[in-house]
Amino acid sequence: MKEVYVLATEQSVPPALDALRAAFATDEVEFVPHEGDWGFTVRADGSEVKVVLKPLSDGRPRVPQELFSGSPEAFARVEKSQACYAFLLEPGGAQPTLPVFEALWTVRTLMEQAPGVLVDLTAFKLHEPEDVVEITELDFDIRDHVHLHAIELAEGDTPLWVHSHGMEKFGARDVEIFHLGEGDLLAAESFLHELCTDLAFAQGPALRSEVATSEGQSFTLVPSEEARANLLGVPLDAFDGHEGLFLTVVSLLGRHNTAELLSTYRERFAKEPAEQTQAMHEEAQALLPAFLARFQRKGLMEPLTFLVRAPFETHPEGEVVVENLWLEAVARDEGSVVGRLVDGAVHTTEWRKGAHVEVEEKQINALAIAREGRALNESELRALLNAERPM
Repeated sequence: MKEVYVLATEQSVPPALDALRAAFATDEVEFVPHEGDWGFTVRADGSEVKVVLKPLSDGRPRVPQELFSGSPEAFARVEKSQACYAFLLEPGGAQPTLPVFEALWTVRTLMEQAPGVLVDLTAFKLHEPEDVVEITELDFDIRDHVHLHAIELAEGDTPLWVHSHGMEKFGARDVEIFHLGEGDLLAAESFLHELCTDLAFAQGPALRSEVATSEGQSFTLVPSEEARANLLGVPLDAFDGHEGLFLTVVSLLGRHNTAELLSTYRERFAKEPAEQTQAMHEEAQALLPAFLARFQRKGLMEPLTFLVRAPFETHPEGEVVVENLWLEAVARDEGSVVGRLVDGAVHTTEWRKGAHVEVEEKQINALAIAREGRALNESELRALLNAERPM
């Protein structure tokens, strides 16, 4: 079993095992206290999570801020911790995400009695209790489980090596891509997050085979020990501290030129022209009364989905970036729409896919309706909404 997580808590005395047994008391979960030293094992859905109290001699987890991501408060809480609990699991299997989520549910249950900060040893991340609640309740987001790291390896316009940390918790190699420039970073992150998601669900591509991305571009995955053999201009000591095995993204010819691969991903981060946003906002506001009227009389079994788009502030690296996100409307309040985000923010995880949010009606800048999963085109949407207008 592999130690994947550590819970650092300021509570020096561990919770009573009888209290934990009651917290885990469900038909689907088997709670087994360890003999001797404090600890227990949780078995559920064919997976097993082992929890042990780490000896005081081990000290607090080392979480240097240049390597780990987390809030200042999380770093401070780790430094003040008085006890640490290790969570061990068996990575991989037919459903690699299953043992990870069983571990996180175990963490969440223990956190309710021993509040603290969760340290992801594989991805160099710190999670506070509210983070763990969101991760276990909302849609899967690979950004909660991996950390992407960019290192300058050479001189020139494309000196960056971007690679992941954290995939080993899913029983998979981390991934890497070479010869990127600063302008490629957001696109590379989006691409690698897609790839890591597939690998985490055991749906990754076969090695050395042609793979098509969601954007229609092609690439090949090759073991790093093979791919790095034709990597030119990189010193031998460049990988010190990164001696693990990776999966390397290369072109179909095995070369480290991936600019074309990332071209369509760059479009995701292209800023929508202000004039276009304003025009869409005016059109959406004109249609909104009929849209909301039709939404409010939607039949229980009617196969219609009502979607609205609104601006949300995100804060990557302290900067303010506004992203327009779509949400599925589920209720209407006074002057606002309550819904579930169908796409999360691309710059940060502040606004997560699946989260319930409320937006003011005056902020809505685009509308859409889907019937049985197919988005209505503009003429179909207008025909549906025109039926709501008074004669």
